[in-house]
Amino acid sequence: MSQFDEAVTRLAREEGGHVLALLAHRFGDLDLADEAVQDALLAAASWEAVPANPAGWLYTVAHNRAVDRLRRAAAERRRLQAASYLITLPEEEEPEMIIERSDVGDEHLRLVLLCCHPALDRDAQVALTLRLVGGLTTPEIAAAYLVPEATLAQRIVRAKRKIRDAGIPLSIPSSLSERVEAVLTVLYLIYNEGYLSRSSAGARVDLVDESIRLTSALASQLPSNAEVLGLLALELYGRARTSSRFVGDQLVLLEAQDRTTWDFAGIVEANQVLASALALEVPGAFQLQAWIASQHANARTAADTDWPAIASAYAQLLELAPSPVVALNRAVAVAMADGAPAGLALLDCVTGLDDYHLYWAARGELLAKAGDPDAAAAALRRARALAANPAEQRHLDRRIAAVSS
Repeated sequence: MSQFDEAVTRLAREEGGHVLALLAHRFGDLDLADEAVQDALLAAASWEAVPANPAGWLYTVAHNRAVDRLRRAAAERRRLQAASYLITLPEEEEPEMIIERSDVGDEHLRLVLLCCHPALDRDAQVALTLRLVGGLTTPEIAAAYLVPEATLAQRIVRAKRKIRDAGIPLSIPSSLSERVEAVLTVLYLIYNEGYLSRSSAGARVDLVDESIRLTSALASQLPSNAEVLGLLALELYGRARTSSRFVGDQLVLLEAQDRTTWDFAGIVEANQVLASALALEVPGAFQLQAWIASQHANARTAADTDWPAIASAYAQLLELAPSPVVALNRAVAVAMADGAPAGLALLDCVTGLDDYHLYWAARGELLAKAGDPDAAAAALRRARALAANPAEQRHLDRRIAAVSS
């Protein structure tokens, strides 16, 4: 990738959503804003030199492309007349501070909230957030989520059409807390897909980084929202351990990871963010998950891990946000604290995870520790049949062979 390609990619990731949000607000048309930004990014691909103010260049060119589209659309002439006063600079003139960060903040937040509108289903929310806010291309999103590109493109088109036809406004809703919960869920899904991707042998670090970037942007707009900070801390803890989770194409479990390769500066940053969240004294599920991650990240060795405290935290999380996956994680933590039989007793009470490979993987490992290799191998084979990630499949193959020997 050339330096210009890298500059354009960075421009799309870091500024595309901001510019799109500003144009959508000014013109009142999400489709027009999206098409104008894409036109401008295509034009940027022919750069012979990177502008001194790439964000200002993108805004000016996208703005002018939007006006050009309005001019060409006779049916939209009245809208052109209403928007014509916005034409201020020709493309060759580059404005100073054409994008004021004080203006971008609210518009960017409006765009994030629009992408996560409750009228859209969760898949559409994820796709729109990555495409419009994150600046990822349709092929990149399709590859990350194992969806055909045409299917993903249609999903985005239908979502934008639903926004247009329903007249969903690009505005901050009166009940912001309800929408923020949906935004956090979408960002967490993006993070999880990056942490252990279904589409590649290892992690999708680009998606992890994108989730961190978007969550950081949200935190800058909502600095007193403890759960936003909690999710950011959780993502930062996971990112700090990325380099040790795979050796070649082999998955390395937490207890076997080389902790000297962890990003300790990243862990310190995560500790600070989590401390800020907890200081707000507004309990939440993401904060609890981040606290659990902090126990792993700050343990110098696997033996230093405070499993009783982690098991207790999972019990709290189960009360706060009950789910079969949380119950599974609690069972594993109890097994580490009190022994495999105690963990298996809790696993026997977990329902709704018959098709979840990690349930069977955990069950297999606990059965092996409890001295039942035949049942362990059967559970691990079930996990292998359900696993999608190639690295997990190879790991399970090794574990099946080990417990069967």
